[in-house]
Amino acid sequence: MSKVKICGLSRIEDIEAVNHSMPDYAGFVFAESRRRVEEEKAAVLRKHLDPGIEAVGVFVNEDADKIATLYNDSVIDIAQLHGDEDSDYIKRLKEGCGCRVIKAVAVGKVMPPIPKGPDHILFDTLSEERGGTGRMFDWHIIKGFDRTPYFLAGGLDPGNVQEAVRFLSPYCVDVSGGVETHGVKDPAKIDEFVSLVRRVENG
Repeated sequence: MSKVKICGLSRIEDIEAVNHSMPDYAGFVFAESRRRVEEEKAAVLRKHLDPGIEAVGVFVNEDADKIATLYNDSVIDIAQLHGDEDSDYIKRLKEGCGCRVIKAVAVGKVMPPIPKGPDHILFDTLSEERGGTGRMFDWHIIKGFDRTPYFLAGGLDPGNVQEAVRFLSPYCVDVSGGVETHGVKDPAKIDEFVSLVRRVENG
């Protein structure tokens, strides 16, 4: 029963698209990226997001107080950390604002160290960009991982997501570039991605 996260939303059209397809999570990127949104814009987008979809803020080595402010202002529900945040940082963040935490873990050729404390791990492809490359890693490396319910990212798209769900049964599949056309979110691809995952669940 894998859940779905559509990440990198930056336009009101993106919000309308996910409100139609109803994934479980929608991601706003606050770190340096072509998909980055400022706090004020994210707040506006969040107000238009269907309340049945949880908002995830994506950060890289961000000040914990800034994350807490976004959480307390109801711009985000969950913090997704892609930097060098360690177990102590995660503990301080959770104690400081009470938000749930997803910690990204980059996968190269072997299983990397897993930090303590996050509610979820997000496995993504090892890269200098700290995610968002659209490249896959070898899923066999994380096969059988069950310490923490995890999000699977890295090169997912409508063409391979069913295979990923069947092979790994992740808690959630996470996509950004795989549902874009010419660099912007494509409503048809979002609908297809979500429906394909749910078809595996129901079949």
